[in-house]
Amino acid sequence: MRILILHSRYRSGPMSGENRVVREEAELLRRGGHDVELLAPSPDESRKVTLAARSLDSFGIGRIVGDRVRSRGVDVVHCHNLYPALGAGVLRAAEHAGAAVVMTLHNYRLMCPAGTFFRDGRVCQDCLGRLPWPGVAHACYRESRSESAVLAASLVVARTTRKLDAVHRFLAVSAFVRDKHVEASFPAERIIVKPNVVPAQTQRQGAGTYFLVLSRLVVEKGVAEIIRSWDPSLGELRVAGDGPERGRLESLAVGRGVHLDGAMAPEEIPALLAGARALLVPSSWFEGQPRVILEAYAAGVPVIASRIGGLAEAVIDNETGITVDPGDTEAWRAAARQLGDDDKLTIRLGRAAHALWAERFNPTRGLEMLEAAYGEALDERALSAR
Repeated sequence: MRILILHSRYRSGPMSGENRVVREEAELLRRGGHDVELLAPSPDESRKVTLAARSLDSFGIGRIVGDRVRSRGVDVVHCHNLYPALGAGVLRAAEHAGAAVVMTLHNYRLMCPAGTFFRDGRVCQDCLGRLPWPGVAHACYRESRSESAVLAASLVVARTTRKLDAVHRFLAVSAFVRDKHVEASFPAERIIVKPNVVPAQTQRQGAGTYFLVLSRLVVEKGVAEIIRSWDPSLGELRVAGDGPERGRLESLAVGRGVHLDGAMAPEEIPALLAGARALLVPSSWFEGQPRVILEAYAAGVPVIASRIGGLAEAVIDNETGITVDPGDTEAWRAAARQLGDDDKLTIRLGRAAHALWAERFNPTRGLEMLEAAYGEALDERALSAR
């Protein structure tokens, strides 16, 4: 197949799990024998006025996508993040040019300007199933009312002009993400659950020596709560990542047995995971399916995660890890102490985690799921063309 992948890159670069998923899926498809082109503009490459125009109606980029589809005979256009460098108009441009259109739902951006259903330290669903104007009032996109207004208007235009109808198959990264979109009146029959996959990782030997957080350091990730409640008797906690919360987290970490490693290059992560007793994912928002959990599984490392959103689906309690109510500091400490004190338990959970990766989240399975989804999209396109 000839495949064109579209993605508005996140400014966080290689620290963005979604950026990495897009790049790795492109390589996976190439290794599977497909002809793949990746078009992934960064917002930094355009002026604000151009980004605003593209968000609203894919100014300029829609024509480029249509021309690529026609000139290269593209069979499938696979879209990831649309905003702000692409806009929903690329979906209609791809369909009009003759391609089947597939879109991965990594988060909730098509319903919520923040993309997270999280505001002011709590879950917020004010825009779910409604026009997203509350997101403008609260400056939910990049803490800017003007940018939030452009994005909200873009979402309204996409709905009212039915640009999203051009998508033949949506790929939700978890059942939770699928259910939220169905709740917002997206067509259930066109949404497939297609989880992320990751390549094989360096295997942990033994029980590991430290607890690990691998995360962008933002409020909704819940890292501050973990550090604030961490007891040095639990062992060492390493936090790898960067973001606007880093300064505050460094202050909180003093004297608590917590070490902040800062940003890590992707090639450094396997070695860091291979020494971990468990990965901690304390998010307080509806995460879809964090790639880092699958990396931990591939390394044979269990996960302690918040029992919320797609995390409760990704971590099987007492099989591949432990789930805990977000914000329940006593339960988090108890879970860490349980794995810290019991080598056999963390080894057992780690082995089950690796077995689950081998069954569901390995590249071979990922390629099969992508090809099946593309086949369904092509069939749908052919049916609609009659």
